[in-house]
Amino acid sequence: MSGHSKWATIKRKKEAIDSKRGAIFTRFAKELSVAAKMGGSDPDSNPRLRLAILKAKSQNMPKDNIERAIKKGAGELEGVVYEECVYECYAPGGIAIMVEVLTDKKSRTTPEIKNILTKSGGSLGNPGSVSRLFERKGFISIPSNSTKEDTLVDLAVEAGADDVVLVEDHFQVTTTPESYEKVQIAINTAGIQVEESEIRYIPSVTVEVSDKINAEKVMKIIESFETQDDVQGVHSNFDLHPDLAKEM
Repeated sequence: MSGHSKWATIKRKKEAIDSKRGAIFTRFAKELSVAAKMGGSDPDSNPRLRLAILKAKSQNMPKDNIERAIKKGAGELEGVVYEECVYECYAPGGIAIMVEVLTDKKSRTTPEIKNILTKSGGSLGNPGSVSRLFERKGFISIPSNSTKEDTLVDLAVEAGADDVVLVEDHFQVTTTPESYEKVQIAINTAGIQVEESEIRYIPSVTVEVSDKINAEKVMKIIESFETQDDVQGVHSNFDLHPDLAKEM
């Protein structure tokens, strides 16, 4: 998980920008709509929708926005039809990247993804070539000053978490996809502040990059992906060498 840990600082800065311009709510709305379309508008019988609502609420998305997105997905209101795509990518230095997308026009999104990769020396991989290097896990990031470690560990493990680790100034809780919702609810019920929460691709093994030029190319690719409106999530096995981390 170290690659994600060292990238977390950059990712948090990006999410702060997203919040200011409303992009994060747009991404939540897409996920809510797709979840409702796939499994219906009742969260009690639709686990994916239930998780989408939980995540949206954790970032203070207005109730009206949540309900409107669900109604659009369920066909109760007119809305855009989104398609789910996962792009398996390679970046310089052998870095693997998974890009999750919800798009209303795949013929627009695919060239955009390819263009970002090509500009920095990356490429699209064949289906399965990158995904085999990752596991789907629940991931919850909590500021370390918002709770005591023992309290969080006891609560999270009892709810079904796999692990709780302290990385810099944040606790990182990992779960199976099946136990993610229960752990998230337990943390919310305890009144503990959550900064980031999602089911994501976590690398089985990270790849450390010590070459500054390659590191800059990888970071440019990831940052470019994350600014795309259609992109829901970007996950990599990128690990920055400690000496480079100090410089960058």
